[in-house]
Parts: sequence; C-alpha cells; structure tokens
Amino acid sequence: MTWAAEGPSGGNTYNRELVAALRERGVPVEVRAVPGRWPEPTAADRAALAAALSAPVALADAIVACAAPAEVAAAVAAGRTVAVLLHMLPSAEVGLAPAERERRVRDERAALAAASAVVCPSAVAAAEVARRYGVAARVAPPGARPAPLAAGSRPPRLLALAALTATKDQLTLVRALARLPDLGWTARLVGPTDADPGYAAAVRAELAAAGLTGRAVVTGPKVGATLEAEWAAADLLVLPSRTETFGLVVLEALAHGVPAVVGAGTGAVEALAAGAAGAEAGSAAPGAAVPPGDPAALASALRAWLTTPALREAWAHAARARRPRLPGWDLTAAQVLGALG
Repeated sequence: MTWAAEGPSGGNTYNRELVAALRERGVPVEVRAVPGRWPEPTAADRAALAAALSAPVALADAIVACAAPAEVAAAVAAGRTVAVLLHMLPSAEVGLAPAERERRVRDERAALAAASAVVCPSAVAAAEVARRYGVAARVAPPGARPAPLAAGSRPPRLLALAALTATKDQLTLVRALARLPDLGWTARLVGPTDADPGYAAAVRAELAAAGLTGRAVVTGPKVGATLEAEWAAADLLVLPSRTETFGLVVLEALAHGVPAVVGAGTGAVEALAAGAAGAEAGSAAPGAAVPPGDPAALASALRAWLTTPALREAWAHAARARRPRLPGWDLTAAQVLGALG
C-alpha cells in the first residue's frame, strides 16, 4: 500500500525492490497505489485508503498510513493485519508550519499505536519511533543490487543524489562548496526539483551568487542509463540530509564502489556501515559523517578528501571492498515477512 507518486526516491525504490523480492520467494503481492494529497489527505483520499485496506494483510507506506490513523485502526479492529512501513516520519520534514507538524505528530502517534506492526529500515529509525511514541518497531534494512564499478572523473566529481528539499539540505552542500573555490572538483546535484520548487530555486540562486554555476550543476531527476552514467563518473557521494531513516542511496554508492559523506546522527551512518562485517580489523570506513546543517564542517571534510590522495584512496578502497558484502533484497523480504507474522 503506497501513494501514487512514482518519482525517483529511496522509499519508492525500497517498495519496488521489496515487492520483487517477495514475489521471488513465491509470496503473492498486490500493489495498491492510493491516489491523493498524501501526507495531507482529503476525506476522499482517506476513504480510498480505507477501501484499499480491505486485504487480510497490508503493508502500508507511512506516507499514507500515518495520515489516516482512524482508517488504520478500523482495519485492525476488523481483524485485518496492517503493518506500517516507515521510510520517514512525515512530521520530520524540515520547514513545516508548527500547526501542520503538530497534526502530523498527533496522527503518527495514533496510527503507529493502532498498527499491527511497524517496520523501519534502520535501528536508528526504530529507536526514534520508540523514543517519540513508545512503539517497538521491527528493522528491515534495504538491500543492494550488484552494480558496475564507478570509473570516477578528473577532477574529482561529487554527486548529491536526492530530491531538492530542505530536508535533504543541498544548501549546506552549496555553502560548503563555496568555501572550496581554490580546489579542483565538479559537482552534480541530481534529483527531482518539483517537490519544493522554491527550495530548488534557492539552491540555483546560491550557486549563481557563489560563482559556482557550471562547476556544480542541478540536473533534475535521472533514472536508468542516465543515472548509471552519473554513478560511473562519481568519486564521492555527498548526502547532507538533516534527517534520514536510512539513506538507500548510500548503499547504491557502495555498490558502485563510491564512498560517501553523510550526516552524523542520521540513519545514513548505519547505511555507511553496511557490509562492514568481515572487513579487515582497523580498515578505513568508506567515508565520513559530519554534523548536519554545518557548511564549515562539510567543507573541512571535503577539503581533506580533495587534498589528501591517501585519504581518497583509503575511502575508495574501503567502498570497493564492501561491494561483495552488501546485503541483498532477499534478506529484506525475510525480515519484513517476519514482522508480518
């Protein structure tokens, strides 16, 4: 059970890959995309969700379930299993008006309490759900598909792959890059620009004001072969999000042998540790974590990477070493089935 938006995102990728992995295990799956203005539904949108929850067992994306607690509760009371798949707490979106955030918190608390089970993609996210709402969530981290090894670029290419929103915080990256005009690099900001057009415009304006237009390019969304071309040219993923339940794009980076810089304290740190089991003792991590929203700290990490060949090679070697040890989606499917009982 998900919303009808089909644009590229980590949540949509997780849903699609999970469905494929469940079907490979012989589990019959019906995908029901519920139209509407989620997570700000109308009464008609909630009625459509109620009808979709008629199945005996439903795994509902939090973007819809957390906005319709009464419908979730009614389905469970009728004897049906409704598990919530929590890619992100809707109330954690940066920039919400206080009244809207309060509404989302209230609805999240009721929906998660009513659900038969809650599934999160990381231990960080599960701990946050427990802290906020006292709900014990199961953890089902995403998997990664094998991918071609990135060749990289000269000068080094930075890749930021996410929708341009305040939550993903590309402005912090732009402000960090503005502190590095003396170094050789290029950057690509890849992802949808229509989720928050005003924010996307602000990113472009700051790039222009900093004199970075041409060195750092906002490309819009990429999928398929055009996205693979971006990965092939990348040397470092930068994910400066203010909050992340996991950061599937980090797994995708490691699958391509690309290290990453992520936000400290977010689920992306957990993603950066994927495949670490079996690594050589004392081996380098495939990247680093920096405080979210801190352009100076991000600029310092990028300057160190750009000016220290040994550090670049250590991160790249660690990322390449993780590739054969990354989990597959079959494990994700097994963990979700366990949560569904």
